[in-house]
Amino acid sequence: MYIIVILVCLVVALAVLIPLLEKYQGKMGLDKAQKYGKYIIPLAMLGVVVNIIHSMSQG
Repeated sequence: MYIIVILVCLVVALAVLIPLLEKYQGKMGLDKAQKYGKYIIPLAMLGVVVNIIHSMSQG
């Protein structure tokens, strides 16, 4: 159950972040958008790992 909640949260976060990055890409410049974009996937994976460890320790 926790995995489904985590996956839903990740999908919602990506659904929000992708349009925001596309919207402000012109204002920030392509280089800055790419600089911030490279951190999204590692942070998402770190969040998944932390949540899995937390859910395993709970039950």
